[in-house]
Amino acid sequence: MGFPILICDDSLLARKSAKRALPDDWDTSVTFASNGVEAVELLRQQHYGLLLLDLTMPQMDGVEVLEVIRQEKLEVFVIVISGDIQPQMRERVMQLGALAFIAKPVSPEQLQQVLTDFGLYREQRAMQENLSYA
Repeated sequence: MGFPILICDDSLLARKSAKRALPDDWDTSVTFASNGVEAVELLRQQHYGLLLLDLTMPQMDGVEVLEVIRQEKLEVFVIVISGDIQPQMRERVMQLGALAFIAKPVSPEQLQQVLTDFGLYREQRAMQENLSYA
């Protein structure tokens, strides 16, 4: 089983796009949630290392999901991927604990850079080189 990732977006196309943006050589296990309520239920049931979270969704939006994560002390790294790129929204989600805010559509290069910057992903090639020197 790979690194557990939860992708939450009300758009099936956006969920698939976020999954395709993940590094090809990263061993992951991806689960999808179509809204914030579903995402929170999944986060309560099992551990995910990363949540890729949209902001604008019915039932429970991304800000509400971040508030629940904070209130319930659910341990998961969150990267917000949203079309709502207003500076005050970016600031709000960062205050609520998001690692980063990426504008839609997400590019694989941008997502990989964020994952690398926060130590969540290291290129497979670099890991293999490190092992060969051990």
